[in-house]
Amino acid sequence: MTDTASQPFRYYMRIRFQECDAQHVVFNARYGDYADLACFEFLRQALPGPRDAFDGSFEMQTVKQVTEWTGPARFDDVIEIAVQATRFGTTSFDLRCILRRASAGEENPIVTITTTYVHVDPRTWTKKPIEPHMRAAIEAGARGKITDHAAYFERTERIAIPRG
Repeated sequence: MTDTASQPFRYYMRIRFQECDAQHVVFNARYGDYADLACFEFLRQALPGPRDAFDGSFEMQTVKQVTEWTGPARFDDVIEIAVQATRFGTTSFDLRCILRRASAGEENPIVTITTTYVHVDPRTWTKKPIEPHMRAAIEAGARGKITDHAAYFERTERIAIPRG
């Protein structure tokens, strides 16, 4: 069994009715929202202070997002989104989100989203180098931590064990 601490940060959310079309399949534009939520929760766990992601301590802007679909999410699915940093530059970094249908017990990803962020000065909104301690925190990546907004583990009485 793999050590939980070696697993990437994971965010759990439930697909709501209004996010789906008449066939109960998630609208494609919603996946960007899901990545944004998961990345924010990742940063809340990874950065040195829990408020650093939204109090101006570490400002960033999205500059690019690439989404690759391999299967649909549907109404009432619980989605697991594993988040990790995959690239760093002087002022920018990439976070990759791998989405899978946890409630269906699926291991294969249904969507992979890579978002490029640029770190900016909160007063001038110009690019700013990422401080070494912030980069180290994002690289460490809140491994082994979970945010469960779906109440997946509570409702199913499952324990948050790693896959692998």
